[in-house]
Amino acid sequence: MPPEFVIDNILPVGKLIVSDDHVPPHDSVTNIAEKFFSTTDLEAIAIVNENRPVGLITRTKLLFTLFRRFGFELYGKHSIITLAERNPLIVPENMALNEVIDMALERPTQDIYDEIIVTHDNGIFRGLLSVKQLVIQQSNALASSILQKEIASARAQELEKMSQIKSQFLANVTHELRSPVNAILGLAELLRMAAEKNSIEQIKERLSFMITSATNLRTIITNILDLSKIEAGKMTVLYQPVDVSALIEEIAQTTRILIGNKPVNVITTSSPGFITIVTDSVKLRQILTNLISNAAKFTEAGTITIRVIMQGDTLEISITDTGIGIKEEHLINLFTAFTQVEDAKTKQYEGTGLGLTISKNLVGLIGGSIAVSSTFGTGTIFTVTLPFQNDKKQEDIHYEL
Repeated sequence: MPPEFVIDNILPVGKLIVSDDHVPPHDSVTNIAEKFFSTTDLEAIAIVNENRPVGLITRTKLLFTLFRRFGFELYGKHSIITLAERNPLIVPENMALNEVIDMALERPTQDIYDEIIVTHDNGIFRGLLSVKQLVIQQSNALASSILQKEIASARAQELEKMSQIKSQFLANVTHELRSPVNAILGLAELLRMAAEKNSIEQIKERLSFMITSATNLRTIITNILDLSKIEAGKMTVLYQPVDVSALIEEIAQTTRILIGNKPVNVITTSSPGFITIVTDSVKLRQILTNLISNAAKFTEAGTITIRVIMQGDTLEISITDTGIGIKEEHLINLFTAFTQVEDAKTKQYEGTGLGLTISKNLVGLIGGSIAVSSTFGTGTIFTVTLPFQNDKKQEDIHYEL
């Protein structure tokens, strides 16, 4: 039965509890992770000790922690309280709806969408609130004010969109991590069998495939960690002279190897003369590698053209392909974190969808910009614009993992 409609936001939030999921603080991280894996609509679990809440663990924070720390090896046997939020928002059951929403939205951005713990007047755990449902209820309660209703509705839509984006991202990452891990395990078993037969040729072949799978796994993990460092503002930037022409030729040659037997030509063109700019060579290499690898992945036949053009005080590097292209409605979210054009369950091409997000952020870090244009079914053009010189000689920001 839906909660009753009450004017002026005086509905006590105790009537809006959506679940009473809770576990003791000593329960293992592995057990809690299995609960999330087996129940797709479970978003959070309260940590309760002797009937009193002591923490909160959410699906997103748990899975992100495990992915960023390379799986269950480090945390699997630990108590869930070691990863839980120790200071969740806790409110009494008789607190008014609008007061709770104001408290929720005053929290740090990364915590706004977490569930809220409700207690009885004596502090005993009662259940969990969904912030999304609270905003929806507030929207109903503020129906007398069109402006306030629009604000509340926008909040609800934002929450819904964020929930869908995070769910899709987690599904994609889970799928992409599982594939190379399973491949490595299978190849290890085949390698053992080949060793028992003393078949040197089979051992060499399977070792080659295993290295490829391990490299793919490292790329996925590196992308996740890079995005975390960028968002935390802890990415190192080092400016130095870079020979752009040599860098482009090197990446082009690597792309030709990556393409393999596909009928795709990789062409490079540039303005005459020696082209050198002051930038971060590692970041520029990563940006261009991401963009060109993306072109190679989605181009089955035709050409990939890398153009370098000098435009006054700036340098323009464009990557043009004759691949599948991108639909116009997907272009707006192409560089947005946690989004991907394809669904994890049905997608044809591998990848977490983080490469373009990371590239856009790295371009911004080194003072440039990135643009895209595409025609679905025809091809795509990515254009990176960079200054020849940069005011900063070196920006060294240390970070911890």
